[in-house]
Amino acid sequence: MAGIRAAKAASILTSLCRQKRIGRCSFTSKRFRSDHANLNKTPLYDFHVAAGGHMVPFAGWSMPVNYKEGITSEHTNCRTKAVIFDVSHMLQSKIHGKDRTKFIESLTVADIEGLKENSGTLSLLLNDKGGIIDDLVVSKTDQGHIYMVTNAGCSDKDTAHIQGKLEEFKAAGLDVTFEPLHDMGLLALQGPLSAQVLQAGMSHDLSQLTFMTTITTDVFGIPCRVTRCGYTGEDGVEISVPASRTVELTERLLSSQETTVSMCGLGARDSLRLESGMCLYGNDIDETTTPIEATLAWTIAKRRRERRDFPAADLILKQLKEKPERKRVGLISKGAPPRAGASILDEAGQEVGHVTSGCPSPTLKVNVAMGYIKTQLSAVGTAVKVQVRKRSVDAEVAKMPFVPSKYYTGK
Repeated sequence: MAGIRAAKAASILTSLCRQKRIGRCSFTSKRFRSDHANLNKTPLYDFHVAAGGHMVPFAGWSMPVNYKEGITSEHTNCRTKAVIFDVSHMLQSKIHGKDRTKFIESLTVADIEGLKENSGTLSLLLNDKGGIIDDLVVSKTDQGHIYMVTNAGCSDKDTAHIQGKLEEFKAAGLDVTFEPLHDMGLLALQGPLSAQVLQAGMSHDLSQLTFMTTITTDVFGIPCRVTRCGYTGEDGVEISVPASRTVELTERLLSSQETTVSMCGLGARDSLRLESGMCLYGNDIDETTTPIEATLAWTIAKRRRERRDFPAADLILKQLKEKPERKRVGLISKGAPPRAGASILDEAGQEVGHVTSGCPSPTLKVNVAMGYIKTQLSAVGTAVKVQVRKRSVDAEVAKMPFVPSKYYTGK
């Protein structure tokens, strides 16, 4: 059910991108009104409402899709300044025990053993058929545990999958425990000026915190975990903060004397991640998709390939060698924007794939999309058509990310 909820929420966000004027949307219409009483609420729920956030159901949570400025302005603010996303709905957890590395590697394609302390990686939880249960960020800390962040819409099935494997490990006499962190908030501070804003509240030199590294430190006097990562393609951090102090930290960041900082909702988060070529679980990847089809083979660490010891390794490595029948690609088009589910056609008008995400790009001023297409038609520059409102729109397979990433690597 979690996956279904995520897909429904994603379709709501995608509907925003169907509008030519993406910044003008209203979730106050009857179509989007919902009884929020039965939804989960982040520590910032009251803050969002007071700030004029347009609250919508998302993956079982009441979340802001945008604020008064509108999605286009929020998107631009992230690309040019610094913004804050509330991502407290995502599941944070810790894995303890001397066999924690072996345990996580039994679930994912990551090389946890090979990670340096206080560094992390994007990885994939896989089922026995090679399908993607979820994508997640896994960090190896110097505090005797592994820190993970997984998607909100997958939290129920992720937890069930992890707990099931945990029982198998414990039955075999291995030492590992799983600790979901339900008393923590999570903020994503993103944008080219984000480090400047954050440095004002930290004694730690942020120039030493590079992409996909993590530390525990005080931020404006609040004990936090700061990880340099994000879902926008911009430089930025995710800050794990005690739930009781999430509002306080948000207000301190917003009152920055360094630059203007503003709030950002799910609508801009979706257009930002799409410009950056990042997958949305439930739309672009799911349990019917393998890492090779999704062009996520780079997440499979070299040591794991050599040992063939990750879930469905034989199937996935065979697919990597022989190439899959379909693969995820980027698409660029003009005119009416492609919608999720739209058919991709070859020049003869035959269906050769489908769109999984699409929207007008506020940065590039063209339509960007991603979808799955027959591998023989996946080369960059290939001309295709997309079925939009019963019309065929000219499109072209394009390199992703559409907007170059600006992660801070220290170089």
